[in-house]
Amino acid sequence: MTSSVPALNRIRIGSAPDSWGVWFPDDPQQVPWNRFLDEVAQAGYTWIELGPYGYLPTDPGKLTDETQRRGLKVSAGTVFTALHHGSAVWESTWAHVSRIAALTRAMGAKHLVVIPSFWRDDKTGRMLEERTLTAAQWRELTTQTERLGREVRERYGLKTVVHPHADTHIDSEENVARFLDATDSDLVSLCLDTGHYAYCGGDSVKLIETYGERIGYLHLKQVDPRILAEVVAGGVPFGPAVARGVMCEPPGGVPALEPVLAAAQKLDVDLFAIVEQDMYPCPPDEPLPIARRTRAFLRSCGA
Repeated sequence: MTSSVPALNRIRIGSAPDSWGVWFPDDPQQVPWNRFLDEVAQAGYTWIELGPYGYLPTDPGKLTDETQRRGLKVSAGTVFTALHHGSAVWESTWAHVSRIAALTRAMGAKHLVVIPSFWRDDKTGRMLEERTLTAAQWRELTTQTERLGREVRERYGLKTVVHPHADTHIDSEENVARFLDATDSDLVSLCLDTGHYAYCGGDSVKLIETYGERIGYLHLKQVDPRILAEVVAGGVPFGPAVARGVMCEPPGGVPALEPVLAAAQKLDVDLFAIVEQDMYPCPPDEPLPIARRTRAFLRSCGA
């Protein structure tokens, strides 16, 4: 790092199973969990996310032993929800959330990343429901997410950060703004994923500058503009788009991460910035060299 690059001392860099091609608790195309832990440490990361529940050991004692001996710490757990369906899905949602929140807390993490459900099948592209929510569904989405934020905070001491995601109802600049404007900032913050936001046409720097007080967590990711244009033109679902390489290795895509990190630093709050390069499926030997290069690139940015 040269002296001309300011140190981003409020940004804590990490990575996640996603950057090793892990999308599911158990899948023969994925690297074993112990290899992920070995390699994420070898790549120079200290912080990790839990990934899909059941991929890493779910026994807190075992997972603590496995992470500590590699010098790793957990920043967050992740859950998928369909809260726009309202109170009818609350009990099943909470059963799912509570297991993950308990493990997240036991690992000393403070954040729960909440991803909305997909409106089309991630593999086949089959429409699961309408792409656009009704006004009533928007009300359910916002009120039930606030309820989740309150329960997660009161029972587990965790901060809820909602992750805008391609092929979900919280995706574009318009829908992210609508969601933020309709939710209580004390209960719900945002996990800004720079790649997903760019995938859906959004400007991450603008979002940080406009809704800075709502940014609670970052995922660092880039998209390949050429592949993205093909994906959008062809109406390709997110899963096959990832298989085409739409999420690419930094700094080869958009958005440029330097201004995103600089804007986040200006918020003057401590933020996790977790690298997530969607690569499912990928050859098992591919992630580690990419992870090493990405960590070196982020150091060159001051992070």
